[in-house]
Amino acid sequence: MDVNDIRIAFTLFSMVIFLGIVSWAFSKRNKQSFDELGGLPLMDDQAPGALSSQGGRNE
Repeated sequence: MDVNDIRIAFTLFSMVIFLGIVSWAFSKRNKQSFDELGGLPLMDDQAPGALSSQGGRNE
């Protein structure tokens, strides 16, 4: 067993892990969860100016 066998094994292992992650990311079972998480940055939790009522400097 030389270094090339180790490189081949590592490459195959990495490819299997990569394909597993890709199949998990694009599975239909996770679509709704990922769509909800993708919309989080666009949702407003507080109304504009809410920092002033919490003691912020937005007066």
